[in-house]
Amino acid sequence: MAAGGFCKLPGGSVVVALTLPAPGPGEGAVRVLVHAVNRARALTRLRNLGLRAVYLRGNAQPPSPDEITAVLHHPDGLVWRAAPDRSPAAYWQPIRALKISHSA
Repeated sequence: MAAGGFCKLPGGSVVVALTLPAPGPGEGAVRVLVHAVNRARALTRLRNLGLRAVYLRGNAQPPSPDEITAVLHHPDGLVWRAAPDRSPAAYWQPIRALKISHSA
């Protein structure tokens, strides 16, 4: 199960933040941010990318204001970076830069 949370924006849309295991072996974790019209649609966007077992239970780790700004300014509304981020040089990456293995 992924640790994460969400934040409802004044316009009615939401930003969902999830901390997931990295797709490669021994790579740690990644923080994924999704902007969508609602929580269900945000999770559907991730599942359509191959992250089939992604669920959001509770709101333990909601997105920070900086994370919300990052995802709102990205044209795809779907970004990631390594977690936990302790480096100021770590940039948010588009989701297509994350190699997600599709298992058959």
